Amino acid sequence: MADEREVLVEVKNLEVTYGSGRSTYHAVQDASFKIYKGETFGLVGESGSGKTTAVNMIARLVDVTSGSVFLDGEDITNRKGEALRAVYKTMQMVFQTPADSFDPRRTLGDGIGESLRNAGLSRKETREKVEALLKDCGLPPEYADRYPHQVSGGQCQRAAIARALAIAPRLLICDEITSALVQKEILELLNTLRTQRGRGLSILFISHDISLVQQFCDRVLVMYHGEIVEEGTPDEVIRNPQNDYTKRLIDSVLS
Repeated sequence: MADEREVLVEVKNLEVTYGSGRSTYHAVQDASFKIYKGETFGLVGESGSGKTTAVNMIARLVDVTSGSVFLDGEDITNRKGEALRAVYKTMQMVFQTPADSFDPRRTLGDGIGESLRNAGLSRKETREKVEALLKDCGLPPEYADRYPHQVSGGQCQRAAIARALAIAPRLLICDEITSALVQKEILELLNTLRTQRGRGLSILFISHDISLVQQFCDRVLVMYHGEIVEEGTPDEVIRNPQNDYTKRLIDSVLS
């Protein structure tokens, strides 16, 4: 029976290699998968597994050696300049260290509102939208006037999510954004956001912790040494792992 879900992202035979000859390093090898509209998709693996490289290829932060990336049916593999900027209206990324992604000389409100001002909103409209985004992400409106160094790591992460949501993307990429200190609150926030936005928001959630993915994601893909070694629902993968590496990942959480 054919899968009738709508595909938002399709990755076909992606590869990234560095070097040449005997010194060739395959960061990602022959990766293919789909992310459906409204889905939360987990990408799991330890440091060096290739998961961040794979995500950076989707976000067009790394050039591919071969293969293709499709976003809403359009090939974005080699887009650059203005064509690539148009892609970022659909796709936004939240990084592991949010303070580094804000300009320390500008307020959080300035950073969140930048894309809104670029879209032609007035100063008043931008401020109103920024305050609404902060509220959606669990922060008081006055945080718009604070600088990155004036808030906690968890609060800065919430502001980074607010900034990513400013232009209403359809894909939110979250790269290891849950430290032990803010894990529960950030997952609760993301759950609230995806409930509010329904099929209008897909989330690509990158983590080294398969138990986190089990709590949060609809499907999970496991990577090891640049290759996809497992794919399925979190419960399927955890209850019946097919690969020895996946078994070790699960044992490391349970032990």
